This record gives sequence, C-alpha cells and structure tokens, in this order.
Amino acid sequence: MNKVNITSKELAEKYLFVSSPTLRINSKDITIDVKESNCKDCGDLCGDNVDCRVFTYEGVDYDEPPKELIINAILKEVYGNQTESIVKANEYVLPENLRLFFEGQNLKSNISK
Repeated sequence: MNKVNITSKELAEKYLFVSSPTLRINSKDITIDVKESNCKDCGDLCGDNVDCRVFTYEGVDYDEPPKELIINAILKEVYGNQTESIVKANEYVLPENLRLFFEGQNLKSNISK
C-alpha cells in the first residue's frame, strides 16, 4: 500500500489525481466514474468552493468509500477484472476543482505570510 498526500498541483499531475480522495488498486481507480459534491472542509482550507469525491455503492452515495466497495474492487482485480483505468497519463488534465483548490490554498498561504 502506498499513501500519497497530494499537496500541490505538481503532485496531482504527477499521480494523475482525479479527485479527493482517489483510491487505486494496481493503478486502477476503484470506481469507473468520478462523482463529486461540494466539500465545506476543503473549501475552508483553500478559501473557495471546491468539490470532493462521492462514492456510489449499490445506489447509495458516500463521502468516504465503504469497506464493501474497497473489498469488491480488490477481489475484482485479484480475480481478473479486465477494466481499464479511468485516467491515462497521455490524456490527463488537472480537473478544474483541483486547480481551484491548489490556487486557493497557495493564495491563502501567501496572505498569511
């Protein structure tokens, strides 16, 4: 298991970060799509309105991935799931909400100095 704290636009681009949080197994996202909703906590961190990831499992939306979703993703990968990653390096573009977050965080940091 590797845990990467994405603290900059450069790290987001390096790791093809699509939304917060992103969970991958063998470099593949645990879901096939990215759904987001407004996140007050992250907005407070950067001083702007930003969206964070919502995980849908069995028709229910969760702010954090439920254990069952993670377990199913692991089992699918172990037993030969042939799905592709939702993001490819040659197609990656930093999502707008992440750009806003990092810009706001930098602005807030520069103001407090």
